[in-house]
Amino acid sequence: MKLDGFGIMVNDMAAMIRFYRDVLGFEIKEDENTSNVFLEKDGTLFLLYRRSDFEKMTDRTFSYCSGINGHYEIALSVENYAEVDKAYEAVVAAGAQGIMEPVTEPWGQRTCYIADPEGNLVEIGSFVKG
Repeated sequence: MKLDGFGIMVNDMAAMIRFYRDVLGFEIKEDENTSNVFLEKDGTLFLLYRRSDFEKMTDRTFSYCSGINGHYEIALSVENYAEVDKAYEAVVAAGAQGIMEPVTEPWGQRTCYIADPEGNLVEIGSFVKG
């Protein structure tokens, strides 16, 4: 098996589309009222599934996290340390919720965290000092 991509279950599709498109710069061509949104970011398939539609399709209910949650993270990389800081400032100014301001970790990565509108963590980082 080969990893093709990943998906997240969303409650408010319109808000999540606007966040990933307008704040993080993902290319999204589908309507805000769609059931599923298919994206490709750097060769990885990224999917947004509307929770209610997925439950109808599978004929079952699921439990979901609410608020800021730590079930997983979406990791984005930038060119270098300075770009981590710039990206953090830009996405927070555009509406992302700041979780952890940029820091340089002992393992050599400069990293920070934000949350999307439904509380999923997004990491922005780099291992390049330049």
